[in-house]
Parts: sequence; C-alpha cells; structure tokens
Amino acid sequence: MTWGHSISYDLVNWIHLDFALVRTDPYEINGCFSGSTTFLNPGKPVILYTGVDKEKRQTQNLALPKNLSDPFLREWQKSPRNPLMRPVDDILPEYFRDPSTAWKGPDGWKGPDGKWRVIVGNEMNAGGQVLLYRSKDFLRWTRSKNPLHSSNKTPMWECPDFYPVSINGMYGVDTSSQDKFTKYVLKASMFPLDHDKYILGSYSVKNDHFSPDTDFKGDASDLRYDYGKFYASKSFFDSSKKRRILWGWINEAGTEPDVIKKGWSGLQSVPRSILLGKNHKQLIQWPIKEVEKLRMKKVSFHDKELKGGSAVKVPGITASQADVEVLFNLPSLKEAELMDPSWVVPQLLCSQNAASVRGKSFFASLEASMTNVLCSCSDQSRSSLREGLDTTTYGAFMDIDPSHEKISLRTLIDHSIIESFGGEGRSCITARVYPKLAIGNEAELYAFNNGTLDVTISSLNAWSMKKARLASFNKRRKPLI
Repeated sequence: MTWGHSISYDLVNWIHLDFALVRTDPYEINGCFSGSTTFLNPGKPVILYTGVDKEKRQTQNLALPKNLSDPFLREWQKSPRNPLMRPVDDILPEYFRDPSTAWKGPDGWKGPDGKWRVIVGNEMNAGGQVLLYRSKDFLRWTRSKNPLHSSNKTPMWECPDFYPVSINGMYGVDTSSQDKFTKYVLKASMFPLDHDKYILGSYSVKNDHFSPDTDFKGDASDLRYDYGKFYASKSFFDSSKKRRILWGWINEAGTEPDVIKKGWSGLQSVPRSILLGKNHKQLIQWPIKEVEKLRMKKVSFHDKELKGGSAVKVPGITASQADVEVLFNLPSLKEAELMDPSWVVPQLLCSQNAASVRGKSFFASLEASMTNVLCSCSDQSRSSLREGLDTTTYGAFMDIDPSHEKISLRTLIDHSIIESFGGEGRSCITARVYPKLAIGNEAELYAFNNGTLDVTISSLNAWSMKKARLASFNKRRKPLI
C-alpha cells in the first residue's frame, strides 16, 4: 500500500506525480495506509498516516515536505521520530488506524491549551471508538484518558473524520473553527460493513467533550453519507472558496477476472461539497461546481407528462457519460402507499419493490404520521447480463414532502459508475453497473414511470460529458505555471 500523489487546479482534471509515500521502514513494511493532511500553518502541510509492520501492528507516523519551495510538494520525507503513536496498553494492535486531520482552538480564544488534537480509529470490546491524542509540537503525542466518542452498537471504526459545519448552511468552515454557530460531524467508516455513517452534535475544546444530538443505533436509521458503494471517505476544507469537500472510495462490484482484465480497481468519487441541511439534522451533498466544466451538448424539455407505465427516450445524449438533472411533480398523493411501521430498512423495501415492478417507482411516496416520506431507490438487478456481479438494490428514505415541493434527482453517469443525488443532495446513492450490451454509443437514456399514477417532468436537463484530462507530470502538454 502506497500513497499516490496528484495535483489539480479544479479538482476535475489531474496530473499524476510520483508516489508520495512508499514503504521503506520496518514500522511500515506491510504498507503505508490511510491518514490525513494538516496545515501546521499556511503553506506548511504535514501528513499523519498509518504504518503496518511485519507483525501486522499498526502505528501512526509523520511525513513532511522535503522542499517547501517546491509548489507541487513532489517529495516527502518521514520523521526520524516515527512511529509517533503506538498500540500500547489496551489498544488492539491490528485495530488502530487512520489518523484524522488535526485541530486546535483558534489563537487568543480563552481555554485552549495550544495543543493539537487528532483522533484515531479503534475497536474496543467489539465496539467502535475514536481515540483522542494531544500534542504541542506534532511530534510527542499523549493519549487522552477517554475516547472522543464510542459505541457498543457498531463494529470497528476506521477512517474517522471530525469537523465543524456552519449552522447557516452557506459556507464550509475550517477544521479548527470554534464558535456558537457551528455543529460538529463525527464520521466513522464501519468495518467490515463498508458503510460511512455520521452523527451530528456539539463539541467543546475546553474539555474535549463531544455530545451527539442522536447517537449511532447500529441499524438502518443511522445517517450515512451515501447508501450505495461509497466508503473510507475523507473531507477537507477548501479555504480559497470557503467550502468543505468530500471524497469517497467507490469499490468494484464486478468479478475478479473482469477487474484484472480492466487493469484497475476502485476509484474516488466526484468531489462533493458538504453543508448542514436547513433542518440541522442531516448533511447536504452536491457535486462541486467545477464538474460542470465537463458538460458538452445539452438536451432539455419541460412539462412532459409521463403516463403510468410509460417511458420517454432522451435523444442526443451520450448516456454512458452524462449529467442529468430532473424535476418531477406529483399531481396527487391521495393514492400514496401507507407507511407500514415495519418498513424501517429502505434497502429492503427497494429490493422487494424493484424498478421493474408495476405500481412502484424509483421514488415511492409513503404516508406516515400525517407527513410524507420519500423512498429513493437505485436498482441494479437488471443492469447486466454478466454473471457473478454484485447487483444489490440500494435505498434511502428522504425527508421530503412531495405535496409541498417537487422531487429532484441529479445523476452523474461515467460508464460503470453512477452517482445519484436525490432531494437536492439529501440522499446520495452510488452504484456500479457492468452492462454487456449498453456500452459506449449503444447506451441510451430514458425517463420512465412504472407507477400507477401519471407524473409530470417539470424539467429535464441532460448533458453529454467529456472525459476529464489525466496526465503524468513528465508527459503533460502544457506547463503548470
């Protein structure tokens, strides 16, 4: 396991550099695993990462830029003090990994001790937790007596993330921001479930106490970044545009021979901006604005009625690479399905009522407690004639009342990768599909209605998308600066 290194001016088009971190020392001989970057001061980033030794013991280590005058920071050197954090005392050595971005109280604020804080993923007594460490110099770290947070209702936590979000929901804030207008997000990647779950709450740097609004329950009601193939995510604060950006790992759903033949496995999601929702109870995610640079030919139509059981083709679009935004309007909710109290797992509900089932639709409106709940589904069950694929159907409930607002869906398609954002980013589902026939120019885009009621497409805008530019540093065509 190594750290790749790429640079970009827009987070869409990338230039690949040489590896930033490769295994060279005994404490990391089995790999340089996940970690995070922290700016000690403007212009001085450092990396904390997990190393694994020959006994599979995990430690936390430091790497620094070799030459800060290099604008691309192409070379990194490891601290001679490594490892900085070791699995001592009651820490299980194989379940101690993935240091977060560090934070501390702002200068001049009463209370902070001038120390950096960082959390590390851990398992304790078959439950998940994040250990808290403090340091004044980023070299000598002391473990806190208590974890920042823990839960006996979830498995091991890895790739933890901890950051503030603004209550006004307009801009992102720096990881070390501390004021009364923020909430905090604690994200944990649940191993081996491959789910990225999060909780919202309040945090005081005075006593390093995090208090969740609603804690993890270990069931389908837990909030997730994405209800599909999206794991081991990491966010960072983009100070130039005052936004927090999220990346996530999209792994494969194909067979091993197909992956080997393809020559690559897994990828990073489209960068997403993160904001706190208006109800202060969940996060909103949306593809960053720069993704629109890839848009080419546009097709659109408005006020298109979709009869129950009908479909309409969207012509002139390269459906294998597309960006689609659609608004639906439901004329009536009188015949909405009544919400059964047993329907607590949206994924199960979607798999039982797949997109091909007459009378159901990708967005099922369910009446519950005098309000309406929307169920967003992504159905891969008919996505390919290939055998041995993971064709899981995904689902998520959304806090949307279609009687008061239109139903929105944005979908980014890049061959085998489909990222969907429902309800203006309130529900995100990422899927992998591997068709045998609908490939390249043979792929077509349709809007369909398998429901029993007619619906209206208020607007549909679709763009063919061009490829992002990817190049190696030594083979680039244009100078970087």
